[in-house]
Amino acid sequence: MTDRTAPDGPNLLIRPDEVEPFDRGNGVRTIPYVGRWNCETNHVTTGQTQFQEGTGLPLHSHNVEESVLILEGDAVAEIDGQEFELVAGEATWVPAGVPHRFYNRGTGVMRIYWVYGGRDVTRTITATGETFEHLSEADRGGLSTP
Repeated sequence: MTDRTAPDGPNLLIRPDEVEPFDRGNGVRTIPYVGRWNCETNHVTTGQTQFQEGTGLPLHSHNVEESVLILEGDAVAEIDGQEFELVAGEATWVPAGVPHRFYNRGTGVMRIYWVYGGRDVTRTITATGETFEHLSEADRGGLSTP
């Protein structure tokens, strides 16, 4: 029988249903996978964000590059002033410092898998210039009807 508890460290096995979600408010919820919170040697930060119908995040940028894969649903990606409609299986890559956001344009849940190219990730809100640590208490603020 296969051992399904966990691999030997520093390797990780992440089961989303066993991870405490980070509620961003207004129907946006993040499930953190790999990051400073559970790995001392990571060079990427990963997770999944779920958006209820009609929700999204404000326009923002990061101090590191980001790639997003649409797992489920219909998305709009706004990247550097351009909007793109995306469906499950399509992905984006955004360099550090470029304003972007994702929101759910469909019915039902939209889910994305994100990968940041770094360990120390920040988010800067475009409208206010406020910068804070990714997934900190200040990093809440899901939007309804983006």
